[in-house]
Amino acid sequence: MGKNTVSAVWDIAKPLADELGLVLWDVIFRKEGANWYLRIIIDKDGGININDCVDMSHAIDEPLDEADPIEQSYNLQVSSPGTERELVRDFHYEWAMGKPVTLRLIRPRDGVREFKGRLAGYESGTVSLVLDDGTEFIAEKKDTAFVKLDDFEGF
Repeated sequence: MGKNTVSAVWDIAKPLADELGLVLWDVIFRKEGANWYLRIIIDKDGGININDCVDMSHAIDEPLDEADPIEQSYNLQVSSPGTERELVRDFHYEWAMGKPVTLRLIRPRDGVREFKGRLAGYESGTVSLVLDDGTEFIAEKKDTAFVKLDDFEGF
């Protein structure tokens, strides 16, 4: 159910975000405790502000009600990807190429689960990093718990 819901909401939200000059970064539909949350994550060059979130929320409200892709009640949240944004979709990896990232494996490799380096490649579900020591690290996306932008480099 969640994946079809996300696809349906993505199809509604994408043209609206484009019209507002925003990038639709992600759509997340998830149950947390007793409540369902629909999160629409937006971005733009230079970052977003509260007005961008309000504009997107107002723009999508009526089309969501008309399409009615979600059966249960939910809370709508529109926000930025924030710091340490997670890379999920293919275009996230393209955008982050060459940037510092943190990759955490589901299962440790040689006793290590977390790797930091620059994103060097992403193709067919394979992620490659150049680690701080200059070595290359390669993992399948399906074997990762997450890959996140490391926004705090140099701090």
